[in-house]
Amino acid sequence: MTDWGTVAARDPDLSTTDPEVDPDCDVLIIGGGQAGLSAAYFLQRFGLDNRYQLLDHAPGPGGAWQFRWPTLTLAAANRVHDLPGYGLIEALGRDCDSFPAATAVPEYFGKYEEKFDLRVRRPVTVRTVDRSDDGFVTTLGDGREITSRTIINATGTWERPFIPHLPGIADFRGRQLHTHDYVGPEEFAGQRVLVVGAGISAVQLLIEIAREAPGVETFWCSRTEPVFDSTPFDPEKGRRAVARVEERVRAGLPPTSVVSVTGLALTPTIAAARDDGILAWRPMFTRITETGVCWDCGLPADDAATGTDHLDVDVIFWNTGFRSSLDHLSRLRLRGPGGGITMSGRLATTVAQDPRIQLLGYGPSASTIGANRAGREAARNIADLLST
Repeated sequence: MTDWGTVAARDPDLSTTDPEVDPDCDVLIIGGGQAGLSAAYFLQRFGLDNRYQLLDHAPGPGGAWQFRWPTLTLAAANRVHDLPGYGLIEALGRDCDSFPAATAVPEYFGKYEEKFDLRVRRPVTVRTVDRSDDGFVTTLGDGREITSRTIINATGTWERPFIPHLPGIADFRGRQLHTHDYVGPEEFAGQRVLVVGAGISAVQLLIEIAREAPGVETFWCSRTEPVFDSTPFDPEKGRRAVARVEERVRAGLPPTSVVSVTGLALTPTIAAARDDGILAWRPMFTRITETGVCWDCGLPADDAATGTDHLDVDVIFWNTGFRSSLDHLSRLRLRGPGGGITMSGRLATTVAQDPRIQLLGYGPSASTIGANRAGREAARNIADLLST
């Protein structure tokens, strides 16, 4: 979990005191990242200016972007898609491709909130959400309660880093970390580092560590071998990938990653790394030992190092994605027998069993572009519901 106190301590302007909140509102937005801000913007456009409030767990604007590693630039992050009505370059007055995303995006989001006077309350922790006779009761971390007629949940995934459980994972004597915890390549100097994952973060960070950490040895594996696409970006391919994710959530199945369907673009940086032998892929190991990992060893953890296919490493770096941060909604019992939440509505933002709940950043809306479209649709659905 993110250490919010440490983050606030780095910036004396960020307060950790409990802000004032409205004890009752028609629409409660939970989450102040891109999807939450988009929803708030469109609620105001639909005439609900004074009927919502937005709660954000973070100490300042920027959503999860403010906690990304310092070397991630907007260009490397495929740029950030503009929020509706006020673009990044317009807000900041400069092209920020070379700027760290962890500073440029929070600055942009902060200016966006000010321009449209969005009703953001932070830092506020949401503990639980329960149903009431005419809506919902949301309990905050300090025990205060907020009643609302509807909920727009936009809590994203950053708070739920996922590490798969493999035999022997607790026996490893080296260091294990997740993308969520990455600071920079310098911390891996002189070490043997195994990067696990097939997404763009795994590839980018593998290249960064291999190129910039002095004396490092890198290795790479994942469950499936990534497919690098050298053809120009095909919007239709992206739409098909999103449609496949949407089909799953409409059927009540857990969503999959859009990137896992579309593959990865073969950029000049990736092509050069492949030519230099950095992207030497191996299939996923089957067991973790005290000193590394092994493939099909089938031996107890303390004897696995004698296997014929064993790799000794100092660090296992998990780039294995995130899961939706929805623990605070557990009392609503939204998940069905398929393990996912059945979604409905034009853009699959509506919880099928309770249309008063809109989920953003879940399934097809889990992208920067998707967040804007989903924010508009969720706001429209809520406006229609409240009008009747």
